[in-house]
Amino acid sequence: MAMTVRALNRATLARQLLLERASLDVVDAVGRLVALQAQHPASPYVALWNRLDGFDPADLDAAFAERALVKATLMRITLHAVPAADYPRWQQAMQPTLRASRLNDPRFRVTGLGHAGAEAAIPDLLEFLATPRSGPECEAWLTERHGAPMKGLWWALRQFGPVQHAPTGAPWSFGVRPAYVAAADPPAIADDDTAAAALAALFRRYVAAFGPVTMPDFAQFALLRRPQSRAAVDAVADELSRFEGPDGSVLCDLPGAPRPDEDVPAPPRLLAMWDSVLLVHADRGRVIPPEYRKLITRSNGDTLPTLLVDGFVAGVWRPVDDGIEATAFRPLTDAEWDGLAKEAAALSALLAERDPTVYRRYDRWWAGLPAAEVRVLPR
Repeated sequence: MAMTVRALNRATLARQLLLERASLDVVDAVGRLVALQAQHPASPYVALWNRLDGFDPADLDAAFAERALVKATLMRITLHAVPAADYPRWQQAMQPTLRASRLNDPRFRVTGLGHAGAEAAIPDLLEFLATPRSGPECEAWLTERHGAPMKGLWWALRQFGPVQHAPTGAPWSFGVRPAYVAAADPPAIADDDTAAAALAALFRRYVAAFGPVTMPDFAQFALLRRPQSRAAVDAVADELSRFEGPDGSVLCDLPGAPRPDEDVPAPPRLLAMWDSVLLVHADRGRVIPPEYRKLITRSNGDTLPTLLVDGFVAGVWRPVDDGIEATAFRPLTDAEWDGLAKEAAALSALLAERDPTVYRRYDRWWAGLPAAEVRVLPR
């Protein structure tokens, strides 16, 4: 069975709770979504506001404070929020990638320690991180223990080791000056079989949350080498259904997973910066029209907050003094603008209680954007 781009779009939006807001606990929701991109502290809040009916940001505050949800470097070697129950397995799944990327980097190699030396430092570091510490405190502690500057060791261990970000307070639980804490149940260094089994488990969850997908899609999601991605797919091959993609590629999915009709309406949404749905497929055309990809993903990798209209990216948004400024890349109908205005009114209320100027430091990326129409919403 061949699937069209619109069919893939609707399937992905359904899995990502973007066809209809769901009534779910925040921890259950994040588990269903696999993870929330979290390098900007506000983004998990905006992501869940888009996906949950009656979302209360205080619920997310509490989940972070109680460490039911944790924030750490995982997929794509970037910060994600995940359920604490999932963290040990996802961390072991990503260990080979995190180890190779950080311990082979010149910023670590300048320490002269080698891989074994870095791994040997982890147990004592976790003891030191039994209570939250700042980055400078951790670097100074490692330097004192080794009798030489250890900036590179701290840089590597805070991403490769089982180190999490500790909440630092309002408005979004985590601030611009991070604090770090040891994982409550820190996973051991995984051997090859353990890491492979964890990666296969991650692939199952990924398919459920973002499918149907190709093997290169999974490589993009987790930033894997193709052999790693293929091994994870092959490990669960007997559990999968297969479809033909719009370009003739082989798509994998779980039997019985939601695949709505391509004509199912998709409501407007105002997605967060780096929303995962924009980032986790090799071919992002199922959500981002190809002509817009370079507009929303800027030269240094910043992925702008986007307008989703009829299920596809149609422009970008940012907060301004009077509301939400929406820049449409194509002409929109009056009904589409009305739908965006309703969403913008609700988002403005959320931001007003937290940070009305969220994402404004990225305003430089608006220079030169094409604009079929720009409106300040709501009006």
